[in-house]
Amino acid sequence: MSDNLTDPAQSRVRTIADLARLAGVSAGTVSRALAGKSLVNEETRLRIQALASAHDFRPNQMASRLRTKRTGVIGVVVPLGHERRQHLSDPFFMTMLGHLADALTENGYDVMLSRIIPDADDWLEQIVNSGMMDGVLLIGQSDQFDVIERVARRYRPLVAWGSTMPDQIHCAVGSDNIAGGRLAGERLIARGAKRIAFLGDVRAPEIRQRYEGVAAAMAAAGLADGPLQLTTHLASDIMEQEIAQHLSAVGDRIDGIAAASDVIAMTAMRVLADRAIRVPDQIPVVGYDDLPLATQTVPRITTVRQEIAAGARAMVQALFARIAGQDAPGVVMPPLLIERDSA
Repeated sequence: MSDNLTDPAQSRVRTIADLARLAGVSAGTVSRALAGKSLVNEETRLRIQALASAHDFRPNQMASRLRTKRTGVIGVVVPLGHERRQHLSDPFFMTMLGHLADALTENGYDVMLSRIIPDADDWLEQIVNSGMMDGVLLIGQSDQFDVIERVARRYRPLVAWGSTMPDQIHCAVGSDNIAGGRLAGERLIARGAKRIAFLGDVRAPEIRQRYEGVAAAMAAAGLADGPLQLTTHLASDIMEQEIAQHLSAVGDRIDGIAAASDVIAMTAMRVLADRAIRVPDQIPVVGYDDLPLATQTVPRITTVRQEIAAGARAMVQALFARIAGQDAPGVVMPPLLIERDSA
């Protein structure tokens, strides 16, 4: 005859109470043992864990979360106020999301992903008031800076990827975009460019700062006119058409391109190639981000690197600190110029 304590076929363990009866201890002891609490001596803890494994017993996670008032879920939100046609399949989003998901799941959290078109002013309040998550990570600030600030005044477990402004309330992690734009401008000027076009939508704080950095580099070089700002959206279905229209309009009035992202840089190089304009011989191009695609184009893209993996880790660390009730300041990471073939 089999021993009920070790033969799963002879006993069905569905609850902590069932496991407690088998182990001859209280339900509280079982709960603490399965949680790895040091209040239970090691011998008893190992015996209870072995019983749980033998009977394929897993604690009710929902009940545990109700007791601790934690959901075990982190919301990852992509607000698209200025880029309503942009998709989650955008290479920057996918790269950042991958690093965030790795860091969160490695720490035992589930991820709830949302792509938000902020038609209502209270879109972020609806998310943080839902009770469905323990904290929120925003991939980008879009044109929603004021909304994020308002919510951050009362909701602390909130961290954004983006820019840090003077006296900013919400915690943000990102690169020094002005310095990055300056690096891009300086590289183009070193190549001999004097009439630089900036391709990007400056309504977003990060992109506006990149434009300002290019302008600062041109001013320092005595190029008084500054960059020609050509609004270019990140939505893949209109980007190429926009760039083609810009190039048709400006003709030979530009001799260098600073792109707000690597995707814009890649698309610009394709449009230039269609017009038999050589990169970098006739027009050098500098991107931004240093995504994996930057090494896969022909020519390879000279770009300004954001440390996306390190930034994602910093976001998660700051969020966990804030969930624990601690303070976590923003992080501004230095950018790095990566010189390749396009400039």
